[in-house]
Amino acid sequence: MGFFDKIFGKKEKQTLDEGLQKTKEGFLSKLAKAVAGKSEVDSEVLDNLEDALVSADVGIDTTVEIINRIEKRVAKDKYVSTKELNQILQQEIESILVDATEQSYKDFQTPSGNKPYVILVVGVNGVGKTTTIGKLAYNFKKAGKSVLLGAADTFRAAAVDQLTIWSERVGVPIVKQGMGSDPGAVAFDTVQSGVARNMDVVIIDTAGRLHNKAHLMDELGKINRVVKKLMPDAPHEVLLVLDGSTGQNAIEQARHFIATTDVSAIAVTKLDGTAKGGVVLAIAQQFKIPVKFIGMGEKMEDLLVFDKHEFVDSLFSLEKK
Repeated sequence: MGFFDKIFGKKEKQTLDEGLQKTKEGFLSKLAKAVAGKSEVDSEVLDNLEDALVSADVGIDTTVEIINRIEKRVAKDKYVSTKELNQILQQEIESILVDATEQSYKDFQTPSGNKPYVILVVGVNGVGKTTTIGKLAYNFKKAGKSVLLGAADTFRAAAVDQLTIWSERVGVPIVKQGMGSDPGAVAFDTVQSGVARNMDVVIIDTAGRLHNKAHLMDELGKINRVVKKLMPDAPHEVLLVLDGSTGQNAIEQARHFIATTDVSAIAVTKLDGTAKGGVVLAIAQQFKIPVKFIGMGEKMEDLLVFDKHEFVDSLFSLEKK
């Protein structure tokens, strides 16, 4: 594990390992059963492997893609032992995950060239959107960045109150108006304040409603337009927050938001304590949008920058010491 310790940090790696424990307990046990008593990869092994992937909520489409890739490798190499299957499976899973090299947040450093760096956060109510914003603010601040929050979810008084509590807890300023205020006006004031105060990062919350998709699209479109009046290239990131514990329901939520706004990155929350961690693979394979953050616990430090190498390594690692 030394290599990963160097690029990720021992504490972060331990959080990732422990957070994926329930997912890999079921997945690895089924994977072990899939190859039990077998010396080479045959149709029975592949059928059992398919069951292991689906049980981890990887999803049917993504599972079929992985199985097809392995079948091609088995056919090409003529003979593949079950000992090699783990390595091949890791390689194929990693190849499905989308790289985020162009706009990486390694160590919570923002991509260069934009100040403030404006992040618009979208997602339905209850997925951990406000909590994710608070954790982002904490980690960016910890990394030496100045952060400003914008409470543009003005349809729920609780949303503004919750974000205010996070701003106080983290110790970062917030721009807000009363309940029912124009979300576009709040977004405009937030970016304007961010520019005037020379902030490094501006994070804007938005309303999380799906029952009226046309309204949602209009609202997000308006926020984008008013932000661009101040910064033509902003928002620099549209971050969709999904609840990983809901498994395939998260896929449906993603489909709605991606259809209505230009999502550029995804944060998957609540992966700790669920056996559905494989949904990260399904999201990456279906939408080709990088997962950039994952939530692995309640503490502010438990929002991790996603790295596909580390994720796959943790998924296949054995019991913790």
